Amino acid sequence: MLSGLGDAAGFVCASRIWSEGRFVWVEAAKCLAGFQFGMLMYWVALWKLSEHGIDSAELQTMFWFVVTIIGVALLSGRVFAWAPLDQVVAGAVVMGVFFLMYRGASA
Repeated sequence: MLSGLGDAAGFVCASRIWSEGRFVWVEAAKCLAGFQFGMLMYWVALWKLSEHGIDSAELQTMFWFVVTIIGVALLSGRVFAWAPLDQVVAGAVVMGVFFLMYRGASA
């Protein structure tokens, strides 16, 4: 989860790097820190997943993707302003990825 949250923070900060046509160094530094933290935590996550026999790159990436996309939605705060239909569709997509993760883990 820490990997996905670190990367989510990196993505949120990355969206603010260019503000009014200017490069914002503080946001770039936060972005870099988020991605660096996310990468280090991803390596730890891979170690733990492999201990549980989850060595499929597809399954490992799906774990990361779900946490990252939820993290971006929550950290940006914009998901709460989406139309209810859009929120339902996003929830269905995340549930679809959870389904694929379940099927991949049981295969």
